[in-house]
Amino acid sequence: MQSALYVGLSAQVALEKRLQTIANNVANVNTSGFRTDVVKFETVLSRAGANPVAFSSPGDNIISREAGNITETGNPLDVAVVGQGWIAFAGPNGTVYTRDGRLQIAANGDLQTVSGFPVIDSGGAQLTLDPNGGPVSISRSGAITQDNNEIGTIGLFNIPVDATLDRYGNSGVTPDRPATAIADFSRDGFKQGYVEGSSANPMMELTKLMSASRAFDSTNSLIDGTESTLRNAIQTLGDPGK
Repeated sequence: MQSALYVGLSAQVALEKRLQTIANNVANVNTSGFRTDVVKFETVLSRAGANPVAFSSPGDNIISREAGNITETGNPLDVAVVGQGWIAFAGPNGTVYTRDGRLQIAANGDLQTVSGFPVIDSGGAQLTLDPNGGPVSISRSGAITQDNNEIGTIGLFNIPVDATLDRYGNSGVTPDRPATAIADFSRDGFKQGYVEGSSANPMMELTKLMSASRAFDSTNSLIDGTESTLRNAIQTLGDPGK
């Protein structure tokens, strides 16, 4: 009977994490390039007693690879990634990858992310434009042309599908395996004047939130019922030590 309490508590811990993850997804439904978090749960089997008991693990957060919708902005410094590639920028502690293609030109000409980090090419070099050089054209391959002069090429990178992603900020990720530069732009590339939105579907996330909340309430009722049964048993049978 006591196992039911521990099983219920393990379920509540898992559901609490699920609720936090969904809440974060909902908070970022309007964040460009945001990839949703999903929680992977596993069952932990205990054989400490006569009968095996299955507990729910707290769960591991996994960043989804599902892309958001692409919206036209008309801004020549906005680029959406077509396919599975990632834009790279120089973060404080190394290279960070993102699908947020809202770029800007700093006063010194550096091409930066919307957060002010330098965008890099396939070789890891920063890109510099002329702030007064006129309109910017960005091809599917990421080649930047300004005043009929090719300035450089925005790097597009492939992150291995089996790589574990850690979140950096809202839209950035850092993989545990090295990313490789993409050279074939038949399937992957850039689309100038567009931006990728969040992959979080507000209606879907709210549905998940309500479902998880109901499950949490049901688990809480199970725990309350088990505690009540234990109290009644103690009152009925008395203290066996007396």
